[in-house]
Formats: sequence, C-alpha cells, structure tokens
Amino acid sequence: MLNIRTSLRAFALFTFICALSAVAQAQATRTWVEGASGDDTFPCSRTAPCKTFAGAISKTATSGIINVISSGSYGAVTITKHLTIDGGGQMAAITNSLVNGINVNDSASATPNTAVVTIRNLAIDAPANGTNGINFIAGKTVNVENCRISGNTAAATNGAGIRISLSVSGGNLNVKDTNIFKNRIGITATTTTGNFTLNVNNCNIENNTSDGIFLDNNAFATVRNSNLSFNGGAGLSLDNSAANSATVDTTELNHNTIGIFVGTGTTVRLGSSIITQNGTNFSNNGTIVSFCDNKTDTNPIPGAVTTACLK
Repeated sequence: MLNIRTSLRAFALFTFICALSAVAQAQATRTWVEGASGDDTFPCSRTAPCKTFAGAISKTATSGIINVISSGSYGAVTITKHLTIDGGGQMAAITNSLVNGINVNDSASATPNTAVVTIRNLAIDAPANGTNGINFIAGKTVNVENCRISGNTAAATNGAGIRISLSVSGGNLNVKDTNIFKNRIGITATTTTGNFTLNVNNCNIENNTSDGIFLDNNAFATVRNSNLSFNGGAGLSLDNSAANSATVDTTELNHNTIGIFVGTGTTVRLGSSIITQNGTNFSNNGTIVSFCDNKTDTNPIPGAVTTACLK
C-alpha cells in the first residue's frame, strides 16, 4: 500500500511539473521562428523554434517578443494582445497574396482597444493582389519600424500598405524608417468615434496607384522627414468634411497627380517642405497654413492660405 501511495504521489508531482512546464512554454516572453527547421508543434524556444508567426503567437506571453532566426517567409498573422514581432537582421517576410499580412484586432480580448503592437524589421510583400499589408481595426497603438510594405492592390476599401479603420477614440499609428510602395494606397486612416493620430517619420511612400496618405474621418497626421512621391492620386489627401488636419514638415511631395489635396473644412500646416512637379501641386478647398520656408513652383498657392512666419 505504501508503494502504491508513493507511486501515486510521484505521478501527481510529475503531472504537476509537466503542467507547469507547458504553461511556461505557452507563455514565454521571448519566442523564435525559423523557416527550415521550425515546427509549430515545438515550444518556439531558440533551440526548438516554430515555423510561422501564427504558430508562435499562441505561445508568446502578452508583451512578449517573437524573434526570427533566419531569412524566410513566416505567414500572415492576427495579433490580439500586446506584442512585438522583430525580424532582426534577417530577411524576414510575410507574403500576403489575397489576404491581410498582419491583422491587429484585440476587440475580443478582456481589455479591448488597449493592445500596443510593434512590427519591426519585416518585409510585408504581396506578389499578387494583397488585401492590406497591416490591417488595424482594434487596439491602442501600432508601431511600424524599419519595414517594407508593397503589393496590396485589392480594390474598394482595401488595398493599403497600412489600413486603419477604428470605432473608438484615442488610437495611434507610428511609422518610421519604412518604405511603402506599389500598393493601391500607402496609408489610409479613419475612426468613427473621437480621433485617431498618425505619425510618419523618415518614410518613403511612393508609386502607389492612388494616394500616398489618405486621411478620412477624424484622422490627424504629422508627417516629417519623408518623401511622398510618384503616387497616382495625391501625395497627401484630406477628405472633404472629414474633421481632420495634418502637419507636414521637412517633406517632399513630388511627381504625384496632386501634391496635397486639402478637403473642405480641413487644414494642412506646411513647413520646410518641397511641393513641385506634381500634375497639380495644391488642390485646396480648406485652409493651408504656410510657415514661409517651403519651396514650390506654384505662386500663389490657391484657396485660403495663412502665412505664419517666425520673426
């Protein structure tokens, strides 16, 4: 009887340890993917990596980091919590033909509209008709750093390098050191409630068939040190009567069909920027505030223009 009890206790202890190990693996703060030897049944450790981002995300703790071991394509993924995906120094990619590359949607979580997501050092490329590179529909903040996003050409409301379509106030997107090109539209942003803030810094948004950046309802943007050129629509477009505005600083808007489209009731503040050689440099139905240090071959700028020169 004593031996049986001892065996049962040992078995219970072993089961408990295995359960703790499984939980620890499922909630690792740092996980890894590798295309050649990875397997999504693995624990996603450095020595036993997963094969895809989708496989790793279920084993990564909230606020954790998914890392890439070697070059490869790691599949589309939906992010529902605080998370970072970092391609590191590898040629890490998501190939997203006919689908969204990355969905950010924490609406079904215990704390919706709070997730902070960082996407770093990734190429999100659609060889044919990608839906959206990044599709942000619920969360708090998305940070996009040192990425390449291309090939999203789906029609209608999709086909964006980055698409933001929220239903709450206070969300924001920060994009820096990123190239967004050959999509239908580079970045498009809207929210049905309150406001949304977009910050673009040191980015190239070029050769999209429609607008480089399109601000719809309640979307406010700051664009710095960037190049919005060779887009088939406007380099920057603010929709008519959309309760939005933009600040553009040290940025070039060249060779677009329209350099800047300022919708009815909207405002663009413009400083230290170059707006030249567009089909039409300015289409201004709202207000342009110029800080007097811009360069353009349109003189005078049409529509309502306020100068604000420092003295």
